[in-house]
Amino acid sequence: MEEHASFTSLTIVSAIAFVIPILLQQLKLKFLPVVVAEIIVGLLVGKSGFGLISEDSWLELLSMFGLIYLMFLSGLEIEFGQIRSKGTRKRIGPNPLVAASAACVGIGVVSYGLAQALLLMGFVSEPYLPMIMIATVSLGVVVPVLKEQKLIETPFGQTILLVSVIADFVTMIMLAVYISLRSQSVSSLVLLLVFFALVVTVYIFIKRSAKGKFAELVRRGTSQIGTRGVFALLLLFVVLSENMGVENILGAFLAGVILSLLSPDKSFVHQLESFGYGFLIPIFFIMVGVKLDVWALLSDWQIVLFIPVFLAAVYISKLVPSLLLGYWFGWKKALGAGILLSSTLSLVIAAATVAQELGIIDASMQGALVLVAILTCLISPVYFNRLVPKADKPPSRIAIVGANHVTLPVSQDLMKDGCLVDIFSSSVDSGPDDGRFPLRQVDRLDIETLEEAGAFEADVLVCGSMDETLNLEIARHARRLGIERLIVRLEDPDLAAHAQEEGYTVFSTLYSSRILLKGLIDHPSALRLITQHDDSIQEIEVRNPAYNRKLLRMIPFVGNALVLRVYRGESFIIPHGSTEINLGDRLLVSGSGDHLRQMKEEFE
Repeated sequence: MEEHASFTSLTIVSAIAFVIPILLQQLKLKFLPVVVAEIIVGLLVGKSGFGLISEDSWLELLSMFGLIYLMFLSGLEIEFGQIRSKGTRKRIGPNPLVAASAACVGIGVVSYGLAQALLLMGFVSEPYLPMIMIATVSLGVVVPVLKEQKLIETPFGQTILLVSVIADFVTMIMLAVYISLRSQSVSSLVLLLVFFALVVTVYIFIKRSAKGKFAELVRRGTSQIGTRGVFALLLLFVVLSENMGVENILGAFLAGVILSLLSPDKSFVHQLESFGYGFLIPIFFIMVGVKLDVWALLSDWQIVLFIPVFLAAVYISKLVPSLLLGYWFGWKKALGAGILLSSTLSLVIAAATVAQELGIIDASMQGALVLVAILTCLISPVYFNRLVPKADKPPSRIAIVGANHVTLPVSQDLMKDGCLVDIFSSSVDSGPDDGRFPLRQVDRLDIETLEEAGAFEADVLVCGSMDETLNLEIARHARRLGIERLIVRLEDPDLAAHAQEEGYTVFSTLYSSRILLKGLIDHPSALRLITQHDDSIQEIEVRNPAYNRKLLRMIPFVGNALVLRVYRGESFIIPHGSTEINLGDRLLVSGSGDHLRQMKEEFE
């Protein structure tokens, strides 16, 4: 009978998780994060509402694993490649890493002062846990908002992103240290340090082992080996953390950080996110709402007073330090940044859950903290979007290494299309320097010289010199820096095959001429469609999270455009109305220029 009740409650929770995204889409509530909606519906069907769901062992287990997986994905969301590869680019405004670090220091200082104020007001018994909760930032809210506003690649967006990354990482570590210190045992702190040492050791071991075909197999998730390896790593860290007296959420978070440092394939990351946000994580957030008794909170006058005071503290802690950004980006954008950074969700809920389980806070205080987290996620995205308009997409920057009879004419075509093009050539290149071509002379074509000249600051890098070995060497260095779109000129068939196995896009003049001639003979109309210059066929990448896992027939703005192919990872799908679009998909689309521009704006 108990097992039957468990499955009934689980079925209700699963049905809620399925229906919520559909309702949000149909009601056009884009401003409301899905996880917040899940908590709100959990309130309606739980203790605060109709009481349709009862707590049991099945839901408790899945909810706990949902929290663990949420912390894992939080660590995975930290894109260290953006710090390494883009933090050194020449930009208008501040260095994003320096500006973000200064803002984070300000957040820490202000948060500690506000926590002391809460202590003096009698709301808390000590300042350190409140300081951590006030200072945290929710990456899960900040990143989708920046992507939707097309700000993620701008200096302003990069600065906000880095503030979120640093605050998320540092507060997670501070929470682990705080919990160890609360035990008032020297051995607990020693075990925490040993745990960190083990994490570093595991990372070094994996990094050194990550060579060759086996590592590529794991990184790309081929044959589910990568997925199995990730879950083995996640559970290893969770078990290690629990057996060493460290909270399991820290182990899960660091497992995600390690995977992020290994630069996994985007399609593999989407696969991991789909499993988490499709099943486990909704159960956790719905159960947060189910367990929350709002009426009991409202009956305690001290908790009723605490909620607006703590909410104000969260916003003040971000707004004051964000004023530093006004010098570079203007006061309106600085105010918007402070409001968006005040979004606190995952870590506050996780910290409140752990603190309540350890007896540091009671159930009423945990409920109050969860309500504040929900309110910030309702308020912040709406007001940020009003203060900071959607950014125009900057023109693509294309760097071409090597000036020759192939790259020079192509550069002119790209410039006509509005792209920013630089051709890096040395004195031995035969290209004319008569002002018709975007030539940038360098002493020699090697990695060090090209890096100093800014060749690796491009969105697309074409390694097109006559030296094939140099082309492949430059491409490998560019990949390590985080450049995703790489085209390598290789005429040697063996070298080209090896480069394709590594995942590079290979260009060969001999092979291209052969394919072109055969296409003119066999399929002249198809070739004319691809090569004509009226933009009637384009490739569009799905970057807007609003269209993740949405059926093609449910997209209203397609109009007269026709989706010819959906490229996902290394494979493609012949689309139809029931084809599901995922983040990271590349759509080959044909149609009128107006419709294609609208699709590109919406999807990217």
